[in-house]
Amino acid sequence: MIRSISFLALCFVCTVSIAQYSVILSQREQAKVIDELLNDRLENLLPSLMKREGIDMWVVISREYNEDPVIKTFLPATWMAARRTTMLVAFDKGSSMEYLAVARYDVGKVFKRAWNPEEQPDQWARLGKIIEERNPKKIAVNKAANWGHTDGLTSNDYDNLIKVLPKKFQSNVISAEKLAVAWLETRTEKEMAIYPHICRIAHEIIAEGFSDKVIQPGVTSSDDLVWWYREKIKELKLDTWFHPSVDIQRESELDNIIRPGDFLHVDFGITYLRLNTDTQEHAYVLKAGETDAPSYLKEAFKKGNRLQDIFTNNFKEGKTGNQVLAESRKQAIAEGITPSIYTHPIGYHGHAAGTTLGMWDLQEGVPVTGDYPLHLNTAYSIELNCTVNIAEWKKDIRVMLEEDAYFDKQGVNYIDGRQTEIILIPKPMPNVK
Repeated sequence: MIRSISFLALCFVCTVSIAQYSVILSQREQAKVIDELLNDRLENLLPSLMKREGIDMWVVISREYNEDPVIKTFLPATWMAARRTTMLVAFDKGSSMEYLAVARYDVGKVFKRAWNPEEQPDQWARLGKIIEERNPKKIAVNKAANWGHTDGLTSNDYDNLIKVLPKKFQSNVISAEKLAVAWLETRTEKEMAIYPHICRIAHEIIAEGFSDKVIQPGVTSSDDLVWWYREKIKELKLDTWFHPSVDIQRESELDNIIRPGDFLHVDFGITYLRLNTDTQEHAYVLKAGETDAPSYLKEAFKKGNRLQDIFTNNFKEGKTGNQVLAESRKQAIAEGITPSIYTHPIGYHGHAAGTTLGMWDLQEGVPVTGDYPLHLNTAYSIELNCTVNIAEWKKDIRVMLEEDAYFDKQGVNYIDGRQTEIILIPKPMPNVK
């Protein structure tokens, strides 16, 4: 929506708008939180994961501007990327962990400098010596067949590593795929203390976009709303990991101008404190004289919530994504619901590493990543839809829902709740009838 507005008025509007949101930390405060979370993960999470996977050394190597997806999760907040060639070593000594940076300086507070170029100019040779001195049984590197997140070691760097290893260690080099997936998918207690706040901010942005503060029916287009979301993210000094989308479902197809009687859908995500959200919700634009969405849309929406319940109730530690998918589809179809389930892990990445539970074009199961078992303390975007015939419109619609959730020994719980009622535009005023 295009408006003519003075600069001072715009500043006022932005200030009021920002004040409506949950607190968003300054860049300096964010950096402090990110580093605290990282240090906690390295000290309290990674040792147990390495023992679980039977790996005593993990070597992560990345060159500047060609970052390994994993190394980004090891870097301190003030490092935007790897520097030159960054080499990090995590070594399980048995009774304690050793974290080394084959670099001119420490990398954060945990990875300590282990290379002096004045004494040994060859960085690769120094890495080889560090490995030889520690005599690891398994040397895990990010070379993987299935998850792109864990395949960040370049062919050249792999070759360089093998060249500097004594022959007796070369056969000890293995893929870090399972360890890297575990590192990426596991959420810590400290992370889960802040994740609800991040999801709340995402919900608040969606709610403002789905309101008459942003939408003028008959004027605002779906593209206008998409770009409003992008601008709002920047205004709040947040990031996004994908371009939002806004769709319109209605009785008769016209154009992309939002009108009374439209059933709206948004797909939206933010990145904050290195954690991501992914949310899809629905809104209805009231017609003149209406105070609520039509009953046929509300009933359709309930089917979407029911599909969510069927699906999340089937989560169980050790089950594969394909098992949960098959069980959920069978139960939903038996209840008269037409399901499509395409749920993915979320955390450091939007479409993150971990158990895949369906894809929109693979409803019979997903090879490899769908066969990966569910682990506790992992987060997912519960993403799915159900097709519902609307007799009043003489057509099918899709109720497309997505909410971020956490899976632990208590089961699946939505991190900041889920949408259970259609958002109304404009929101009815209690004193106006």
